[in-house]
Formats: sequence, C-alpha cells, structure tokens
Amino acid sequence: MNRVLMILAASILSLLAQESPTTPRAARVQIIQGPTIELATQYLTVIRWTTNNPGGSPVHYGIVHYGTNPSRLIETAKSPIRLNPGHSSTVFRVRLDDLKARTTYYFRVDSMGANGERDRVTSPIGRFTTR
Repeated sequence: MNRVLMILAASILSLLAQESPTTPRAARVQIIQGPTIELATQYLTVIRWTTNNPGGSPVHYGIVHYGTNPSRLIETAKSPIRLNPGHSSTVFRVRLDDLKARTTYYFRVDSMGANGERDRVTSPIGRFTTR
C-alpha cells in the first residue's frame, strides 16, 4: 500500500512540475508602455517595459543592450520571466548592476523566448544617468 501511495505522489508531483502550456505566438509584438527607468544608481538600475503577450515559449527573457555611447551598445543584461497565457500583456524588468556613478548610459530593449527566437520588437534608444 505504501509503495502505491509513493508512486501516486511521485506522479502528481511530476505533473505539477511540468512546464506551463505554450501561449499562441502573437502576430505582432509591440511595446505598449515604456521603457521606463525604475531606479538608476551605480549599484543597481532597473528598466521596465510592457508588451502585448508575445506568446511562444513559456519562458522569455527581457534584454537590455546598453553602453556609454549610443552608437555602441556593447553591454547586455537579461532577466527571465514566465508568460501568463491568460494575460494579454507582459511586463519585463531587467536589472543592470555595477554601473559607474554620475555616468550617462544609452540603452535599447528587446525580448526573446527561451529557444533564442527574438520577439522582433525593439525600443528606440533611451538614456539615463546614474547617481
């Protein structure tokens, strides 16, 4: 009897741990809000933006390309998120660490699925200055 309960419990845990279903791919992904600088210090900067739900892979990454020259955004930061198939929009938040104090940075945001497929949406170049 204990063996049957163990097998049943393992099966239930396995089902609960499975990845969420794939959300249908959006015909066109658009940034509908932002990007916005939530915080800009030398130790921590957070950039947030919202798109319509891109769909596809349940795991996505918000990506920020940045640098001190708007023509050379050679640094990259990314943060994972999980899409909610029941929501029509997705909020991305990406953290940039260890920036220089009192320095102006330029950035552009985009996103991609866990499979590496880009969502084909990028922002215009923005800027912020750290404290």
